[in-house]
Amino acid sequence: MKLICTLAAWLLLGASAHAVDTSMAERTRACTHCHGEQGKAGPDGYYPRLAGKPEGYLFHQLQNFQQGRRHYDLMARLIEPLPEAYLRDMAQYFSNLHVPYPAPALNATGVPAAVLARGKALTLNGDASRGVPACVSCHGAQLTGVAPDVPGLLGLPLDYLNGQLGAWQSGQRRAHAPDCMAQVVKRLASDDLMAVAQYLARQPLPANTSPASLSVLRASNPSSTKQQVATDVRTGAMPSRTMGATPVATTWTCGSAPGVVGVLP
Repeated sequence: MKLICTLAAWLLLGASAHAVDTSMAERTRACTHCHGEQGKAGPDGYYPRLAGKPEGYLFHQLQNFQQGRRHYDLMARLIEPLPEAYLRDMAQYFSNLHVPYPAPALNATGVPAAVLARGKALTLNGDASRGVPACVSCHGAQLTGVAPDVPGLLGLPLDYLNGQLGAWQSGQRRAHAPDCMAQVVKRLASDDLMAVAQYLARQPLPANTSPASLSVLRASNPSSTKQQVATDVRTGAMPSRTMGATPVATTWTCGSAPGVVGVLP
């Protein structure tokens, strides 16, 4: 309780100092207490990196904790009293921190090759038989995310990836409707999700770790279209690959990232 009160005091002090010349580094000490210096991630693999994540994504996650779509009592209690403008300031601050990523802690040993192959296939190609889009169709070809709303998937600890995918599957983690991630993970078995996490946790970061732009994502998905999105994503029905006799590209949109259209394989 004493720790919660101390962290909350830091954040509330920062909010009250909004118009004062107080550095964001000082005002976000409550964040970096758990998420590491400069938001580089906590040492235990549980608290994820904040530095360099897309601003819109960070803001939406703060909102999700504040509004009950994500559940972690410490986070919810810390940000519950904070105004929207301050949440945006924090998101902008951390998104503009460009600090190096460490090398992956895991290598290809210790996990069956078939598991990594399955994870790679789902990440890069998806699974058309189950209406599952490739991770790269929304998270970018380099998996570093897409500004302003889609996070990168690299540089995250295995335990965190497993925990978040499991939370999406169980409904413990939610997002603005249409909640595309919830729909995607519920079409995959737990073994598939673990394979994706094992693969992602072992991938090196590219030289440029910045999120891609929407224009770059759209150029890599030239057939992207919003046909059938509302019906497929909101109802959870398996997207159709054809309309009449003419094949069409089936797509997904996300309420948290309305500018992104993910294409099925």
